[in-house]
Amino acid sequence: MTPEDILPYELLERIRDRAAGYDRDNSFFHEDFRELADAGYLKLFVPESDGGRGLGLAEVAALQRRLAGAAPATALGVNMHLVWTGVARVLENMGDGSLSFVLKEAGEGEVFAFAISEAGNDSMLFDSGTVAARLPNGGYSFTGRKIFTSLSPVWTRLGTFGKDGTARGGAGELVFGFLDRQAAGHSTAGDWDTLGMRASQSNSTLLEGAVVPSERIFRKLPPGPNQDPLIFAVFACFETLLAAVYTGIAERAFELALEAVKRRTSAKYGGRSFAQDPDIRWKIADAAMALDSVQAQLAGLARDVDGGADHGGFWFAKLVGLKLRATETARAVVDTAIRVSGGASYFRGAELERLYRDVLAGIFHPSNDESAHNTVANAWLGPLER
Repeated sequence: MTPEDILPYELLERIRDRAAGYDRDNSFFHEDFRELADAGYLKLFVPESDGGRGLGLAEVAALQRRLAGAAPATALGVNMHLVWTGVARVLENMGDGSLSFVLKEAGEGEVFAFAISEAGNDSMLFDSGTVAARLPNGGYSFTGRKIFTSLSPVWTRLGTFGKDGTARGGAGELVFGFLDRQAAGHSTAGDWDTLGMRASQSNSTLLEGAVVPSERIFRKLPPGPNQDPLIFAVFACFETLLAAVYTGIAERAFELALEAVKRRTSAKYGGRSFAQDPDIRWKIADAAMALDSVQAQLAGLARDVDGGADHGGFWFAKLVGLKLRATETARAVVDTAIRVSGGASYFRGAELERLYRDVLAGIFHPSNDESAHNTVANAWLGPLER
């Protein structure tokens, strides 16, 4: 089965045609979501035995590149559901079935969202300002504010975490669980009015004593970095699938740039197209070489995750390096596309104008520039001396 079989041209064109309207209206991609769900797109990682496609990370990343080329915000929103189902798939491949229920429920139509990020918490998965209070029945109530909750209008299961400061003799414990949308104690802030990626509707989620029962608590970890398989699986899927979305944006911008330089003509060159301008040709070649590099890095690392490659202590350095390289390359390629396409791309409603705003979101996703460089430096040089 090819990407074209799962995301046929006709479906992509309908999604592309709606993208500008969602962006203009700052509205969620409801029609896209319905069509993608009907096509089985939300079940890409789900085993065939549970009604899914049974794909691996490399295949899903290729599909996300394709979807992002049509509608970046739609791809970014769907990404968060795919992260959780991908995490469950990676864990199963490692012999850990603790999230197998995620794949089963995704096969039944449940929609998973990602509520991890918190304003001011640059420790990400390794600490939390959200309070997780243990209940007598073994469940937990969660109180805090989570930012960037993509799929906020449609999720049915919210993967989140908080810290129980009373656990482990007062050292604290990070508690991970899935909140059911029908549970009380949570609300959507409705604060998503952003420069780009508007259709993702990644509103903040307010947790005000939201209860997760004991059977939906799936991990308890000490604060700080650790080698738990869950942490690896989240990094592997989150960083790789983010890289796929931004690579897809870059590929679409490059395609638009090629169309523009072939279409535009230059009086300086006797009415010939800008494709004959040596300076423009240099810019196009530079963008093409940058894309070649990140495409290979993305495909190769995704295959390594699927195949269980042994990168030892360098796994996290490779994953954050991929995310950073993909998002920075995408920004550079979009910028080049704007430059060579002329002033028409500066007007509202131009596809490149929207891509120029959408691609900027890449700098805000973890791991950011500073965190990624710190991770890579630690892998090669060891931690800073105290």
